[in-house]
Amino acid sequence: MQIALLNKKINEAIVDAKIVFVINKDLNHASIADKETLELLGFKGESEETLFVPSSKTIYVGCDSLDADEIRLAASKALECIKKTNLKSLAIGTYSNDCPGVNIKALVEGFILGSYTFDTYKSKKEPSKLEKIIICLDDYSRVDVSLETATKALRSATAVAEATNFAKEIVNATPQDMTPMALADVAQTLTSIPNVYCKVMDENFLKAQGMNAFLAVNRASVHPPRLIHLTYKPKEVKKRFVYVGKGLTYDSGGLSLKPSEHMVTMKADKSGAAAVMAILKGAATLELPYEIHAIIGATENMIGGDAYKPDDVLVAKNGKTIEVRNTDAEGRLVLADCLCYAQELKPDLLVDMATLTGACVVALGEYTTGIMGHNSELKHSMRKASDKSGELSGVLPFNKYLRKLLKSSVADMSNISSSRYGGAITAGLFLDNFIEEENKDKWLHLDIAGPAYLEKAWGYNQFGATGAGVRMNLYWMIEENKK
Repeated sequence: MQIALLNKKINEAIVDAKIVFVINKDLNHASIADKETLELLGFKGESEETLFVPSSKTIYVGCDSLDADEIRLAASKALECIKKTNLKSLAIGTYSNDCPGVNIKALVEGFILGSYTFDTYKSKKEPSKLEKIIICLDDYSRVDVSLETATKALRSATAVAEATNFAKEIVNATPQDMTPMALADVAQTLTSIPNVYCKVMDENFLKAQGMNAFLAVNRASVHPPRLIHLTYKPKEVKKRFVYVGKGLTYDSGGLSLKPSEHMVTMKADKSGAAAVMAILKGAATLELPYEIHAIIGATENMIGGDAYKPDDVLVAKNGKTIEVRNTDAEGRLVLADCLCYAQELKPDLLVDMATLTGACVVALGEYTTGIMGHNSELKHSMRKASDKSGELSGVLPFNKYLRKLLKSSVADMSNISSSRYGGAITAGLFLDNFIEEENKDKWLHLDIAGPAYLEKAWGYNQFGATGAGVRMNLYWMIEENKK
C-alpha cells in the first residue's frame, strides 16, 4: 500500500472513495455531504463508528477530537471498514490541528499500523485490494500544511510504523520457526540498512564472558543460545544509546513448569528482543544522529535432565550470585548478564525491554507498559514520549523496602521476591543489582508484559503482537534530537 501527498482539495483527487472524519459528532460540518443518509442509517459519529456510503463513495469515521491518537484510531478504522471491498484508492484530508504535520504523521501511522496482517500460516490468504491512499493538503483544516512539512511527516511516520510492524512479525512467528539462531538471522538482515552492523556470539563466547545466568536458562534447550549485538553508527554521533531486549523465543517455565493454558502465547516472550531490533531499524532508517546498540539474549527456557533447578546458585557476569527459587523467573537472569555486557559500551542511555512479569499486567492492565528507574526526569520524558506516540505507559516506583524481599540466605540475592505483592517492581529491583553506580541515572527498565501480545484486537492493534515499546522509544529519540 502506497501513501502519497497531493497539494489539492480532496474532491480533486481521482480515487475510488474518500475518507471523511466526523469530529465530535458534528454532522453539520461542511465536509459532510450525506447528512440525511447518515441520520437515516443511525450514524452518530461516535469514536470508532464507521459507515461506507456507496452512493457518494465516502467512508465516514467517528472521531472524538483532533488529538493525534484519535486520528490514528480513526485512520485504522477506515481501513477496517472497507477491507472486504474492491476499493483500490482512497483520499483524505490532513485534519491538522495547531501543530502542522503532527496529524499527517498520525494518519500515516494509523493507516500502516491498521493495515498490518499476519497470515504466514494461513493456507488461504486474503490480501487487501487497497493500493493507494492520497492525503490531500488543501482541505477543511484550520491549519495549512506545507508540502515540505507533510513530506517530513510522511517519512518519519512511515519509518516508525514500519519498524513497529517489523517487530510484530518477529513476535507473531511460532517457536518452531523463530529459534534463537533464526532470530539472529533476522537481525543479520538489518545490515542491509546503511551504517548497521551485526555480531552474533555463541555459547562459547557466553562461557568466556562468564554469562552463567544466561547459560543456565538455556541448558535444557536443544537450540543453542545466541547473544545478538546490532549496531547503528552514523557519521555524526550526538550520544550513545544501548538497548537490551529479552529474547526468550519460547518459555515453558522450566522445571517450575507453567500451566498449559499459560504456555499459549509464550512465543511472545521475545517481544523485548523484537522491540530493540525494531527501534534500531527505525532510527537507522530515519538517520538519527545517535549511535545505537541493540543487545539481545536469545534462548529458550525448557525442561529436561540438564535443566537448571530451583535451589541452584548461579554466578552472573559481574560476579554476583543468584539463588534460583523459581525457574520461570528466567528473563531477569538472561537480562542480568546482557546488562553487564551492555554497560561495557559506556552508554549515555541504557534501556532494557522485556515481557518480564505478569505482576505488571495486574498493576497497570493489559495495554500499558511499566516504566521503572532511578532518574525521575528520564522516566518523565519517556512517559511523555509514550503519550505522543499513542502508547500507554505508567511509572512504577522503586522503594528500599521491596528491595529487601530479594534477600537470600545462601547467595547475594534470590531471583524472585519472598512476597507475591509488587512483583513488577521487585523484578526491576533485581535488575538494578546489575546496573553499575555510574549508570543508575542513565537506565530505564520497561516491562511490556501487558501490551506486547493480546488475544483480542484493541484500538489500531490486531490480534497478537503490537510492537509495544517501539513507537514510544523512537518518539523519545526524535524529541531528544530537537533539543
